[in-house]
Amino acid sequence: MRWAYMSGTARALEVYSEADGHDATLLGILRHTLLRDRLDRVFACGKYAPAPDAETDGALDVLYAELSDRDVASMPTLAPGLVVRSDLNHSPGWVWERTRFLLAAFVVGELDRMSWPRKSRTKQRVARQLASDSNQLSLLDGIADEEIDGFAAALEAAHELDMRTFVVAHSLDPWTGRGELVLGRARLNTGGGPAWHWHHDLLSDSPAGGGRRGEDSPAPSGPNTVPDATVRLRSKPATRPGNQAGGVQ
Repeated sequence: MRWAYMSGTARALEVYSEADGHDATLLGILRHTLLRDRLDRVFACGKYAPAPDAETDGALDVLYAELSDRDVASMPTLAPGLVVRSDLNHSPGWVWERTRFLLAAFVVGELDRMSWPRKSRTKQRVARQLASDSNQLSLLDGIADEEIDGFAAALEAAHELDMRTFVVAHSLDPWTGRGELVLGRARLNTGGGPAWHWHHDLLSDSPAGGGRRGEDSPAPSGPNTVPDATVRLRSKPATRPGNQAGGVQ
């Protein structure tokens, strides 16, 4: 996930141009789209899934198309089928074993104040899940006081999900290059309150080992020494767009 974010945001900033009329909405959509594409690449999903009768060189050409040498060298090597694509109501999702994760964009600095009731119905369903992995589980865990009357609806929504579902939330400030990427369990915060039961900063993790696929040599066992992709710093305009999440729900 970390590799996909770093690759996708670096490419988005290369394409993004205020002089060409681009704005924060366009950047948000582009970042979200490229993150989805990079996740499919590293997990070998969709058009990047290896076909049994396909030539190795041709498959790698598709996998590496438009990636920088840095991206190719640092892409983690994962076995195809380890993670599979599993969308939820047209919201891009991926599954490892019995755990799904979906993507959600947010404004830089607003992670803990994300408003799930303003997100899509799918994200609201995910945020309604009871915190079954909590050490202090109760029937009302994860449900705000003002939602008690709707407790039955929350139970129904949690039951509808076929597996526990987490959220990978991402943001990017185009002027400073500052970005955020977390994995967590969303909490429906109707009327305010915490937006998460918990979340983990994925950018703080050490990069996974990388290497070109199809090579006979094993993947490196130690931390990858390839530096993170650089980003361009931009001059801050006089009037800053109000929503950098790009309207992606």
